[in-house]
Amino acid sequence: MYQFEENAWNRGYHWIAGVDEVGRGPLAGPVVAAAVILDPKQTIEGLNDSKQLTAKQRQRLLLEIKDKAIAFAVSFISETVIDEINIYQASKLAMLKAIEKLSTPPDYILSDAMPLQECGIPFEAIIKGDTLSASIAAASILAKETRDEFMVERSTIYPGYDFEHNMGYPTKKHLDAIQKIGICEIHRKSYKPVKDVLQHQMNLWEEEDV
Repeated sequence: MYQFEENAWNRGYHWIAGVDEVGRGPLAGPVVAAAVILDPKQTIEGLNDSKQLTAKQRQRLLLEIKDKAIAFAVSFISETVIDEINIYQASKLAMLKAIEKLSTPPDYILSDAMPLQECGIPFEAIIKGDTLSASIAAASILAKETRDEFMVERSTIYPGYDFEHNMGYPTKKHLDAIQKIGICEIHRKSYKPVKDVLQHQMNLWEEEDV
């Protein structure tokens, strides 16, 4: 998991940031990115793509990442911005902002498949990087745990959608709730299931006005 980091260290780079995002697929909530600079002197065992880890494993690794990393940062891009600029651009923006927030400026970037020319720092976009790079895997874990916590908190503000379990993803319970109780403030209006419900509501209002 440290091969990409070791290659960069051997080429003279010192502060290598792994960057990843979570939350492209949900119908609600923000996309969240994280950037992590790992310490080459403190190896973290068990790092992997956050989706391939159990919640217990992620929580244990999260504590170790925060304890041992040279620097880490997270960035939120809201559902409103996602609707305005699309999820791809929002994901890139989240990554760029996470990099900017690092307390130690990186001199090399490892990203999970996303080209990041805009950051002005040498980078390597690695397909399935969260399964191949320790730094990207660490960023994946930090981003997922941060976003999950956010959505669990929102579940108390917007009950009925089962956000505490589905984290905004289009599960059957979530889709049923959208049909029954409509959408809430943090739903992504540009995503088809949400857009369809909005259109249906508008049609009903127009019929009532006639």
